[in-house]
Amino acid sequence: MINKIRQIIKPKYETLNRIEVSQKEILDNYYLLKNKQPQAAIFPVLKSNAYGHGLRELCQILNGSEAPFVVVDSFPELQVTNRYFKKKTLILGEMSDKAYSYADFKKNEFCVYTKKSLAILAGLGRAKIHLFINSGMNREGIKDLKKFLTENRELLKKVEITGFCSHLAASEEDGDFNKRQLDKFLSDLKILRSEGFNPKWIHLGNSAAIFTFSVPELTAFRSGLALYGYNPFPKDSGNFSKAEALKPSLRVISKVVSIQELEAEEIVSYNGTYQANCSERIATIPFGYYEGLPRSLSNLAEFVWEKEGKRQYLKIAGKVCMNLCCLVAGSSKIEIGDEIEIISKNKNDKNSLENLSKLAGQIPYEILIRLQSNIHRIIN
Repeated sequence: MINKIRQIIKPKYETLNRIEVSQKEILDNYYLLKNKQPQAAIFPVLKSNAYGHGLRELCQILNGSEAPFVVVDSFPELQVTNRYFKKKTLILGEMSDKAYSYADFKKNEFCVYTKKSLAILAGLGRAKIHLFINSGMNREGIKDLKKFLTENRELLKKVEITGFCSHLAASEEDGDFNKRQLDKFLSDLKILRSEGFNPKWIHLGNSAAIFTFSVPELTAFRSGLALYGYNPFPKDSGNFSKAEALKPSLRVISKVVSIQELEAEEIVSYNGTYQANCSERIATIPFGYYEGLPRSLSNLAEFVWEKEGKRQYLKIAGKVCMNLCCLVAGSSKIEIGDEIEIISKNKNDKNSLENLSKLAGQIPYEILIRLQSNIHRIIN
């Protein structure tokens, strides 16, 4: 009754663009990953708006999982997870000095890379921290752990070390680099324990490592891309088949807002990079590079029109615009209001994320995280 009244007072707004995220497939992926490392916890990584899937929506989905933590990168993301995720959040990134004082120390734990952030947290109360080690990526982290522990002994007494972590530089590749990073990490773990610290959460591995690592010391893995259903290994990797059971969970849909009738030799979009060879129809959708469609897909990518049992690929005509994209309608009987599938969940479709990424000369991460946060997301 309340919902009906709300609809009368404030009718539901139907968007022209939407992103659908499958709850079942996210949870299936989560438990597939968990089964690969049954002795360890899986920490879902939800930074960058949950890789474009929607931070709030992923929190709501993962409340139905066993995940003890979700992982984010910044204070604005932390505010969302504190509201929508029932358990704890690990903040992977450094925050501004003041932001630490606004965090909930009961629900939030913090990665510490430097003496500065350690000192801030030590001055705020009994914070729970994960010491982040530079194991060889040389991007950030504590390089000389022994020295760090010695120089900051008094500060460390004021916090609780609940985690010990680092990040792999090339976990999807075979070779010696992973072994060198792992050896450095485990060596530092021994140093930490010899100083009387025994953190519960030991995490180095990301999505690819879940499928390749067999390391008893690791009690957690941080999963990003694999959680969302995408294979972290390149197709020519010997490990590619290990992750093929993952299921993409995201689908992107737009609606046709214009149909243009062209005569031969008329052009479409900026600079006339597409010219009609004969009379044809052009369908326009309100989805451009602002919404997250790479401009490099101009005149290349094909999206799906499906109606009344008919399914047809429609190719981009001309340059992708800021908020619009034109498609060659071909023989389809497309109409204003018809739906166009931009990104498919089917790995084999021309408009799957993997195939669009390859066509755009990008990695899947780039397309996902650039999907505008203001696009309406639906959990289904």
